[in-house]
Amino acid sequence: MDTIASLFSFITTPVSWVIVQFHALYGTIFGPDTGWAWGLSIVSLVVLIRICLIPLFVKQIKSTRNMQVLQPKMKAIQERYKNDKQRQSEEMMKLYKETGTNPLSSCLPILAQSPFFFALYHVLSSIASGKTIGVINQSLLDSARQAHIFGAPLAAKFTDSSDKVASLSASLTDVRVVTAIMIVLMSASQFYTQRQLMTKNVDLTVKTPYMQQQKMLMYIFPLIFAVTGINFPVGVLVYWLTTNVWTMGQQMYVINQNPTPGSKAQDQYLQRLLKGITSHSEVRSRRKRNVVKAIVAKGPDRNDNERKFVSSLAKVGLVAQADGTVIKSDTASAETEAGGAVRRQQPKRQTKAQRQAAAAAQPGTETKDSEAADDLAKTSLQKKDEPQDTTSKPTGKPAAGSPRQAKSGQRKGQQRPKHPSKK
Repeated sequence: MDTIASLFSFITTPVSWVIVQFHALYGTIFGPDTGWAWGLSIVSLVVLIRICLIPLFVKQIKSTRNMQVLQPKMKAIQERYKNDKQRQSEEMMKLYKETGTNPLSSCLPILAQSPFFFALYHVLSSIASGKTIGVINQSLLDSARQAHIFGAPLAAKFTDSSDKVASLSASLTDVRVVTAIMIVLMSASQFYTQRQLMTKNVDLTVKTPYMQQQKMLMYIFPLIFAVTGINFPVGVLVYWLTTNVWTMGQQMYVINQNPTPGSKAQDQYLQRLLKGITSHSEVRSRRKRNVVKAIVAKGPDRNDNERKFVSSLAKVGLVAQADGTVIKSDTASAETEAGGAVRRQQPKRQTKAQRQAAAAAQPGTETKDSEAADDLAKTSLQKKDEPQDTTSKPTGKPAAGSPRQAKSGQRKGQQRPKHPSKK
């Protein structure tokens, strides 16, 4: 870790300068040698860095969503060119270029924050060793070594020996209890942040390997923090815990205000939006009008949450417009309330007795039935009186005397009369 931190030594001077400026501010309030002054200086450093990284965080959100949308296409490319890795890579790069997606964008905030993390680690390690670094001179070094957070020095680690902890005017028990609690909080906040992303802000209609990877990271990252955290000084644990809390809050805001389409968070957001529109019969903010405008523009491509939102508006007599506003419409409300009433109802099937009773109730029906019965009887009598032709017409089949005999069940042909001598 010291070797990695030394690679970022070029940024230790700016980091140490920022910490010293915040320490001068908080030192006037809490005292220059207190853990509050130095601890809040580290927290303020985190807040400053994260504010500067907000544009990268927005880019990370867009990239993550684009990756979720592209997963079905990426899977199709992998299946199509599974035997040609070079062509597969070319098609993937072509897809990224056409959609403007960068797979590394999701890692930009972490990559951009890494130099500050290792620079802070290098600064705190130098303080623990009693060496000046950056703009931290000897007087500031002595002040930092005396600063304790709940009895644990800023430069102490969980793995430090009792002699080293004693040189920092602290007990080994206090250091290990404080560092253990901070490691647990750090891992728990990381797990909750990732779990919140997977359970609320993921399109549940898309089942791809990307989701499985994210689910694995939900368990891997907290485990990494728990294992490596025992080698971090208390000041670095303060830095990383503050970063995780900031990320968790930032994620909660994004999930509540700009959820992923098709996710559970979007359904909850649209329910809140519907409640506000129903209460005031209008869309009251520009951002919400943009949301409604985007839903209207999708047309038949809306997901289930968006279709549910549009139908709920219709139930209260409101129709969303292309500009994001809503207007009252009695027609939409009537159609929604009528529901299946406007549909054609199929008549119920009647029994034979019911049909006969209904036919008897109609005038003239009995006369028609009797006339039809008489006609049928006359036709039957005529057929009986007509003479029936007993001779069969030749069918072209071989005669009975021929070698070829007629099959059973078939009519035989005309037979030759017998000779008078044989009577």
